[in-house]
Amino acid sequence: MAYDHALADRIRRATADDADLSERRMFGGIAFLHRGHMFVGVTGSTLMARVGKQNHDEALGHAHVREMDFTGKPMRGYVYVDPPGIASDAQLMFWLRRCKETVSALPPKAPKQSAG
Repeated sequence: MAYDHALADRIRRATADDADLSERRMFGGIAFLHRGHMFVGVTGSTLMARVGKQNHDEALGHAHVREMDFTGKPMRGYVYVDPPGIASDAQLMFWLRRCKETVSALPPKAPKQSAG
């Protein structure tokens, strides 16, 4: 599945000052990682947001937010935010900050070692 490159560029611009940010192609789209942890991603024109299990139900109370069921079953701690919910820069920044706070509480992931 293709992903919305304009949305990915908006995320890049909004997080340009984060030296701990990286990107990885996954889920048929692109994921943005902070210290090795995926915190947001883009699949199609939808934002995948890692809100954490403790914030899951509250996040679902926002307009244009739905359960992330990428695997066919809901993934607690992750939600989809549809385009109307991230139309403005302020809306996008709300989700980026919230998701970055969630993964900032996790220990940094060690870099994966290549086999061989």
